[in-house]
Amino acid sequence: MADSAPPEYLPGAPAGLRLVPGAEAGRSERIIDRLHALHPKLIDLSLDRLEVCLAALGHPERRLPPVVHVAGTNGKGSTCAFLRAIAEAAGQRVHVYTSPHLVRFHERIRLAGTLVTDDAFAAALEEVEAANAGRPITVFEITTAAAILLFSRVPADLLVLEVGLGGRFDATNVVDRPAACCIASISMDHTDFLGDTLAKIAAEKAGIIKPGIPAATGRQPPEAMAALEAEAAARGAPLLARDRDWWVEPAGEGLRFRDAAGELTLPRPALPGPHQAENAGIAIAALRAWNPPWLKAEAAITRGLETARWPARLQRLHGALSAALPAGWELWLDGGHNAGAGVALAEQLREWRDRPLHLVVGMKKSKAVADFLAPLLPLATTAWAVAEPGQHLAVPPEEIVAASGGVARPGPRVADALAALAQEGAGAPPARVLVCGSLYLAGEVLKSDGSPPD
Repeated sequence: MADSAPPEYLPGAPAGLRLVPGAEAGRSERIIDRLHALHPKLIDLSLDRLEVCLAALGHPERRLPPVVHVAGTNGKGSTCAFLRAIAEAAGQRVHVYTSPHLVRFHERIRLAGTLVTDDAFAAALEEVEAANAGRPITVFEITTAAAILLFSRVPADLLVLEVGLGGRFDATNVVDRPAACCIASISMDHTDFLGDTLAKIAAEKAGIIKPGIPAATGRQPPEAMAALEAEAAARGAPLLARDRDWWVEPAGEGLRFRDAAGELTLPRPALPGPHQAENAGIAIAALRAWNPPWLKAEAAITRGLETARWPARLQRLHGALSAALPAGWELWLDGGHNAGAGVALAEQLREWRDRPLHLVVGMKKSKAVADFLAPLLPLATTAWAVAEPGQHLAVPPEEIVAASGGVARPGPRVADALAALAQEGAGAPPARVLVCGSLYLAGEVLKSDGSPPD
């Protein structure tokens, strides 16, 4: 997803898909609500149900443009954003499939650069539903089938395909011959589905690796890297690891990237945060290993890094919520929600020591709240615990307060926390506020703020 002009949160959204507060659910979203009854479990990792459905549709997964498949715990969405931006800078038409969405479901599907329309998505859902003939299937599987059907019918040069959860048994893994794979940072998350160790989680994410297909990855914990190496060796696939097969490092105001194909002098990525150099590097390493004809010009990679956008990943807000803060204050939003994301955010907070920093944290149940907060609290002036009324499976603010060791104060909502900060900070030097902890919270914040991506 990329930046845009108001009143849409995303570029290319048709007139009927205004992503504004209070927008009514479209026809496709009403269909999705009905489909929950077919298989009420939100997550049931398996490929069998989807493979049967795709066979009934005539195997659209076999008629896709070249695919770059992206997995990981943290950074996979940003890696997708860099892949898309680089390819589009080279003049390519790019399909994109990501999850979850922030405001409207349509953010998940981009057809040759444009968000899918409500009518086109609804029609695809109905076609998939008819082909599935009432068999059990999860909502993610049926929406993935609808996306694949659309991707097979709209001409494009590349499909950037983000894994939903894990890799080996994720619905997106029905694509059996991608052009390249990317595996972003791996950390502890979704342990109830993927395993209770980094090695087990990495082995599941490594399930997207295919025989002979290059897979690029960044720095990983030793046990995670060992699992990736074992899977790549078993499948005869080259695994391109940072600091062994490719390198990226700061160079003046930009970056220096190096791999077997040579060295590139690049600008600093448009996405904020030191960790984005690695996500950009993974994307570049995968594309250069695949080596499509359109990647010959260094200018496409340069322009891609300069233009990549990804909402709710250290995104500065400028709307209604930010207007509630004193003049000169900054309001930022990030959807990171696990221990690894906390570590990555802390790197950025260390670069923000020029002014006070206030955390506003809301999280989803099942997340390790204390682990997320641990690297952040020492860098914050104050911390506030919040839960929005529409926030999916929100952790109650009092539980966040407890996980912070009593450091955080209850909001209890974002607007309440911002109002308290505005009152306490009146006349004080300008500060920054970072709202973080959940993509579901991020979606609610975007709706309240009415702010397009920066």
